Amino acid sequence: MKALVINGPNLNMLGIREPDIYGSQNYAELERICLDAGNEFGFEAVEVFQSNHEGELVDKIQEAYGSFDGIVINPAAYTHTSVAILDALKAVGLPAVEVHISDVDAREEFRQISYAGMACFARVTGEGLAGYRHALSLLADRLK
Repeated sequence: MKALVINGPNLNMLGIREPDIYGSQNYAELERICLDAGNEFGFEAVEVFQSNHEGELVDKIQEAYGSFDGIVINPAAYTHTSVAILDALKAVGLPAVEVHISDVDAREEFRQISYAGMACFARVTGEGLAGYRHALSLLADRLK
């Protein structure tokens, strides 16, 4: 099993950006959590990718076709706006789990819409960075 973890805009600013919402852990810690969880759940490989650019996220999703067995995605702000990311996820047809550090359902009204989530079989929110471990567990269960 191979998993691709995709992170959208501003996640590279973890630990700096709104720590009251996103916590004090930084992006390197997010990467470590994903790699450790990958080992724990039997993944042969886990790649963690981040971009602030929508097109790069779409390109990475498309590149996953034939290279990865599943995707964990935190589209960040693009969750609520990007039909392009939704379409890319649907196009590759890989099992995907949507993950969010904060509890987006308890936040602003505009955050209630998730386009990317329409192509995902599961959603993890409000668990902090530990949500990535949870998401990789769900993906491993699905792939097994």
